[in-house]
Amino acid sequence: MVDRKHLLNSGQMARFVADGFLRFDDLVPGELNRAACAEMEQGIERRPGGVRLSELWPPPSAVGEIFRLPQVQGIIHSLVGSEPLYDHHAVHTVNAGNLAGQIWHADAIIDTRMHFDIQFFYFAHDTPREMGGTLILPGSHFRRISESDIARYQNFVGQLPVVCGAGTLMVVHHGIWHCAQPNRTDRKRYMFKLRLNPTVRQLGLWNTDDIDDPAIPGILSTNHRWYGNEGRIEIVNRIKFWRFLTGDERFDVSYWLSRIENQPETHAA
Repeated sequence: MVDRKHLLNSGQMARFVADGFLRFDDLVPGELNRAACAEMEQGIERRPGGVRLSELWPPPSAVGEIFRLPQVQGIIHSLVGSEPLYDHHAVHTVNAGNLAGQIWHADAIIDTRMHFDIQFFYFAHDTPREMGGTLILPGSHFRRISESDIARYQNFVGQLPVVCGAGTLMVVHHGIWHCAQPNRTDRKRYMFKLRLNPTVRQLGLWNTDDIDDPAIPGILSTNHRWYGNEGRIEIVNRIKFWRFLTGDERFDVSYWLSRIENQPETHAA
């Protein structure tokens, strides 16, 4: 059972809805980071998808210990429930001196559900900008694309390189746009990615004590700028997502969704 103090709060959930990710710096202790680096160097065996995460990586696995940390369990429970399914994992590496960047892409080319998977990006060692941390585009998770449709783009306003210290975890919506960056250092870069599927209805799984926080509409109205004049479309998408997460079908921000739900069917006398 996850201690309530480790669950996400409503402000954090609203930020996930608006941005498509949450970041937790220096969450994993140094000893576990070093052990995880060693495991990644040796290779972490792929498992078949569809098994419960709790059945994987028993002790003495460092990766298993990381995803059993109480804080990480709280993040998982808040987003996909207490017994999510393992979808897949990958140890992403960028060799020293690799000056080629990956193309922009999204992993969810056929996934148009309101229900959502999460992906963890775990950085076991310090990742300065010159090492080429993963680049993500905040607010892109509702723009469902065929994987490489955005490969022709190079840069977006507001793109975010993951420059971080060892032990940093990012959790992202399955639709987020991202790409690996060149590694201009003399050390290989590692990033561990884990995708999880929910097994319960994703309804109020976090600590909802602050569900009426007056800051939430403002968070859901965040303008990431790169989508130009389509900011209102993004806000409507977030309102729909927030309703899905909270079960509150009357929730709105500045009347954006309510006005287009008004479909009077009664003819005037």
